[in-house]
Amino acid sequence: MRLALALALVVWACGAQAACRQALVLGLDVSGSVDAREYRLQTDGVAAALQHPEVRAAFLALPDLPVALAVFEWSGQGAQRLLVDWTDITSPEVLDDVATRLRATTRVEMALSTALGEAKAHGAALLSARPDCAWQVLDISGDGKSNTGPRPQDVVPPGITVNALVIGEQVTGQRAGPGIGELSAYFNAYVIEGPEAFVETALGFEAFEAAMVRKLKRELQVLVIGAR
Repeated sequence: MRLALALALVVWACGAQAACRQALVLGLDVSGSVDAREYRLQTDGVAAALQHPEVRAAFLALPDLPVALAVFEWSGQGAQRLLVDWTDITSPEVLDDVATRLRATTRVEMALSTALGEAKAHGAALLSARPDCAWQVLDISGDGKSNTGPRPQDVVPPGITVNALVIGEQVTGQRAGPGIGELSAYFNAYVIEGPEAFVETALGFEAFEAAMVRKLKRELQVLVIGAR
């Protein structure tokens, strides 16, 4: 409710000048810890989430002030690829076209390392191209901690909200890497920032689609009052 109220106030205050109510960038982790099956679960999961009835309704809630959407994938330093360039979601057909493009995406070879800080900087640079939007949100998905590049807490300028979707496992005893709890704590401490920033979690890539639906519904909450 607080997020919806805050967005309603932003739209009310900026609606006369803004071409869109929100610029939303989705950044997908394709580092070495993500195998081919997990890659497909992630890209297809975003596509399915975009076509979820409640998510679709949230995107299209204010047709005069649409959401602008861009999607990229990232791994190590200098390794980012734009999957969907800035697209104003003005109709169900536009949203379906974005989903179709994501389902048609095939993986390319990229660095195996995890540069969370550079991924955030890349997302912020994308957002700088949409100053006409009232609210700017960067959404980073990831299944590991940063191990190269700038520190993730040092790269995003003020005015951008950074949310995260953490993919991890519930592990006990001996393990090869951090579990979902440890990763969530890391992303809460070093990755998210800005007004009402939050971390969503997926217990494995099989749960990614449902987690993306929950996250998008929360990010796109809108109170229509005052939007005119």
